[in-house]
Formats: sequence, C-alpha cells, structure tokens
Amino acid sequence: MAAWLTKWGKRYGKLCSWVEKNIEETLSFYRLPRQHHKNMKSTNMLERLMEEIKRRTLVVRIFPNAAACLRLVRALAVEIDENWIEAMQYLNMEPLAEQKKEARRNLGDAA
Repeated sequence: MAAWLTKWGKRYGKLCSWVEKNIEETLSFYRLPRQHHKNMKSTNMLERLMEEIKRRTLVVRIFPNAAACLRLVRALAVEIDENWIEAMQYLNMEPLAEQKKEARRNLGDAA
C-alpha cells in the first residue's frame, strides 16, 4: 500500500489522502468472493442503463417539467429491474454465503 501511495501521491494527492482515510471501504472489494470481481469492477451495467435512458429521453425530446422526465426514468428503472429479476442472475450469491459461513466458523473457533 505504501508503494502505491508513494507512486501516485504527488500526482493524485487528494485521492491518496482519501484512500488512506478510507482504506477499509477502498479494499472491501477484495473481501468479496473471487467469482464476483469480474462483475463488480465493471461499470458496463450502469453505462447500459444510461444509454437506455438517453435513448428513451431523446425520443420524447421535450418534457413539460422535471417530474415528467423523472417518471420516465423511474419507469425505465423499474422495467429493467423486473427484467433482471425474471431473466437473469447477475451474481451467484452462493460463494458469498459460503464465505460468510466460513467467517462465522472461524470466529467461533477463535472464541
């Protein structure tokens, strides 16, 4: 960690100080099961959502007010959520459940 901070500290001082203060949150990604890393490090899903919002709002072009635009975006988000629930599983949660069980066992053994 010190080598990383030294390497990037001069160029990205603000980021490095944030990383030092929030190291637990910064590295929490690595506590997840290895199978989840591929999906969690990518912003593809978010980018796809933003593309779809852009596509749908360009069709309407002019909204009468902000609430109308928000209704469209909300409806789109609900639609996508329902499709994901019905059609696919983004992350297999079994490895995470196993990891939690193992952690509990280890805590029990340590006590």
